[in-house]
Amino acid sequence: MVNMERHARHLLLPEVGVEGQQRLTNSSVLIVGAGGLGSPVALYLAAAGVGRIGLVDDDLVEISNLQRQVLHTTSDVGRRKVDSAKETLQALDPNLELEVHAVRLTPQNAMDLLSRGWDVVIDGTDNLPTRYLIDDACFLLNIPWVYGSIYRFEGQVSVFGHDNGPVYRDLFPEAPPSEAVPSCAEAGVLGVLPGLVGTLQATEAIKLLLGHPPSLCGTLLVIDTMTMNFQKLRFEEDPERIKITDLSHARAMLDDPDWCASPSAPSSPQKPNPAVAAKAPMMQSVSTAEFLRRRNDGWTPFVLDVRSEEEHRAARVASCNHHVPHPEVGDALGMLPKEGDILVHCRSGMRSQIAIMTLIQCGVAPERLFNLSDGIMGWASLKPDEILQ
Repeated sequence: MVNMERHARHLLLPEVGVEGQQRLTNSSVLIVGAGGLGSPVALYLAAAGVGRIGLVDDDLVEISNLQRQVLHTTSDVGRRKVDSAKETLQALDPNLELEVHAVRLTPQNAMDLLSRGWDVVIDGTDNLPTRYLIDDACFLLNIPWVYGSIYRFEGQVSVFGHDNGPVYRDLFPEAPPSEAVPSCAEAGVLGVLPGLVGTLQATEAIKLLLGHPPSLCGTLLVIDTMTMNFQKLRFEEDPERIKITDLSHARAMLDDPDWCASPSAPSSPQKPNPAVAAKAPMMQSVSTAEFLRRRNDGWTPFVLDVRSEEEHRAARVASCNHHVPHPEVGDALGMLPKEGDILVHCRSGMRSQIAIMTLIQCGVAPERLFNLSDGIMGWASLKPDEILQ
């Protein structure tokens, strides 16, 4: 039953009203992760009147979490996150039905946990392998899910699997090497960033529950809070992506010791598949070693560095022709050659793919663009006489 006084401001909205609020009351959402992203998602969904919320998280609250994980307080340090979260959410709305699972989502329990009547699943995870697991399980169960990721001052949001729309593997066919994706503990994260990204995730979830088309289905929202630049990049289904019939692909990744050696696996925004986004042929990638071989054979692409100003000042490449931070690459078309190949690089090959995605949508021919797949990190393994000159 709708609490008319509690949800009075929703009832005034023609897009919600009594009928919409009743839909929220009757709806169920599963949130995987009760940390930085899961905190604002859970709080705002509970406040919005979602009737049933599930939480999956096996971690304990640590003092370093409190900079951004607003479900928890200092007195919760050492407690299970799901217990702390349950207490906070029930204080917000005692009528909320909460289902908590103090476990890590795994291939062994994913189908059971996700098949309990959830209308939407929300990603609040802290590692890439679990995202692939969520994507595969939601695909098999035909459940839409809302993706979010954070890294330093940057975030990404999208919606996958809505109305048979594109899925995570369409945009991110393969995970980068584990060593190329630093965790928040290694790279840091602006404390308010999960609040921004998580609130956007909750917004898309509420629209799904109300029956309104989500704005970010088939769209990747890329956020840079340093410049307050918001980019929306379109993508579609990839006809060449792997066919998912079970969880074996996700299981293989989660069983990889390089990915799962520590409980705090990498979580930063990942490299999109720009070919899918632009309806273009598969994007071309080269490793540092391959670039050197081709350069020795006479290949002379225009080298574009899309790292931040700080990174560029700290370590420059003599052969770089131009530098522009990746959020601004769409404004730098005049600096690029009209013909010839362009090699784009960043730290690890992720932001450079976003830059290529933008350049394709700005009209640069995809066959001219090459991504340095291992980024500037690839140079560290080279001998001194092999380093790019």
